[in-house]
Amino acid sequence: MNITVDTPHALGQAARTARKRLGLTQPQLALAAGVGVRFIVDMEAGKPTIRLESTLRVLHALGAKLNVDGLPSNDREL
Repeated sequence: MNITVDTPHALGQAARTARKRLGLTQPQLALAAGVGVRFIVDMEAGKPTIRLESTLRVLHALGAKLNVDGLPSNDREL
């Protein structure tokens, strides 16, 4: 399933929905991703200044990956 995320709030909502569907608590997800519970709370609240590296770890722990559309690829001429 693809979800369009265009704001920190939308990312937080998507992460929260995925976590709940997987039956995970915030502490369980934090442990699985190697981040603190506070990070999960901030991410799910849509805090705009969270670290990208930690965000990617959480997404990975949820079984998700980040795709970016609209940028030129390496094999196309700029």
